[in-house]
Amino acid sequence: MSILERTLSQIEELDGRAMEMARKRQDSLTKPQGSLGALEEISVQLAGIFGRPLPPLGKKVVIVMAGDHGVVEEGVSLFPQEVTPQMVLNFLRGGAAINVLARHAGAEVRVVDVGVAEDVVGEGLIVRKIRRGTANMAKGPAMSREEAVRALEVGIQVAEEEVEAGALYLATGDMGIGNTTPSSAITAVLTGTDPEEVTGRGTGLDDEGRKRKVEVIRRAIRVNQPDPEDPLDVLSKVGGLEIAGIAGVVLGAAARRRPVLVDGFISGAGALVAAALAPRSRDYMIASHLSQEAGHRAALGRLGLKPLIHADMRLGEGTGAALGFLLVEAAVKIISEMATFDEAGVSGPVS
Repeated sequence: MSILERTLSQIEELDGRAMEMARKRQDSLTKPQGSLGALEEISVQLAGIFGRPLPPLGKKVVIVMAGDHGVVEEGVSLFPQEVTPQMVLNFLRGGAAINVLARHAGAEVRVVDVGVAEDVVGEGLIVRKIRRGTANMAKGPAMSREEAVRALEVGIQVAEEEVEAGALYLATGDMGIGNTTPSSAITAVLTGTDPEEVTGRGTGLDDEGRKRKVEVIRRAIRVNQPDPEDPLDVLSKVGGLEIAGIAGVVLGAAARRRPVLVDGFISGAGALVAAALAPRSRDYMIASHLSQEAGHRAALGRLGLKPLIHADMRLGEGTGAALGFLLVEAAVKIISEMATFDEAGVSGPVS
C-alpha cells in the first residue's frame, strides 16, 4: 500500500459524542446561545477532531510549500521566477510576512522545497524536491501523475513528521511565482466554473495581463483535458508541485486527527484536491480567511467552509492561516475558561 493509499484509508469521521458534549457546554456558558458565532462552531469542530469535549492548546506549525511553474513563460506574473528561491531564503532568515505573523501567533514555520527550479541552500530548509518546477501547462501536462502523487506524499510525510514532533495545529502556506494560474485552473475544473470567474490579478496584473492569464488557463484546460472526476489527473495536468504538497499536508493532518488551517487561494486549490481525494478531510479544515483572489470564494463554497477573517489579503505564504491561529486559540479558551450559568450564579434564559 502506498503512502497516499494508507493515508486516505486512515481518515475517519469526527467524534460525534465529543462534539455533542462540547455543544452542550457552549450552550451552558454565560452568553446567549450562538452569540459568539464562529468561535463556538470552531470549538465544537475541534472537539470532534481531537475526540475531547475540551480541545487542547499546543504547538502550532505553518508548513510553507515552495515550487516553481513553467507556465510563467506565458507572461502570467509580474515577478520573475528567480523570486521563488529568493523568498525561500527570506523565509529561512525570518524576514517575510509569514515569519512576522507566525511569531505574533506563537507558531513555528517550516519551509519545504518540493519543486523550486533552483537549488536552495539554507539552514532549516526541508528539501524534498520532486523536480525543478513544473512544465508549461499551456503546452502539455504540468507533471506526470507519478510526480503528482510523490509531491502529495511529501506533504503527507512532512505533516506526519510535525505531528510526531508534537504539533497539535497545522497550517498551510505556499511560495511559487505564477502559482495563482494553476490554482485558477484547478478551481475552474474541480468546481465546474468558467476560468474567467475564478482568475484574479495575482501579483498585480493589469486588465490586459489578466485577460492574457485567462486565455492561458483556457488553453491549458483545452490542451490537457483534465478529468474533473479524477483529482490526480487534474493535479498532474494543470497543477503545481507546492499545491500537491499542500493537499498532502491537509490529508496528513486529517489522518492524524489534527486540524489544519487553510490559508488563501493557493491553499484553497490544494484543499480542493484533498477533498476530492478524501471527502472526510473537509471536516479537519478551518478556512482562515477569504482571499481577494477571485477563485477563492468558489473554492471555499465547494468545500463548504466559512472563512474566519475578511481582510482583503492576497499574499499567501500562510499569512492568513497564521492570523487564524489566534481565533482558534480564542475559541478553545472560551469553551475551556468561560463560566457556565450555574458556576457563575447567573440566571439562565427563561424557558
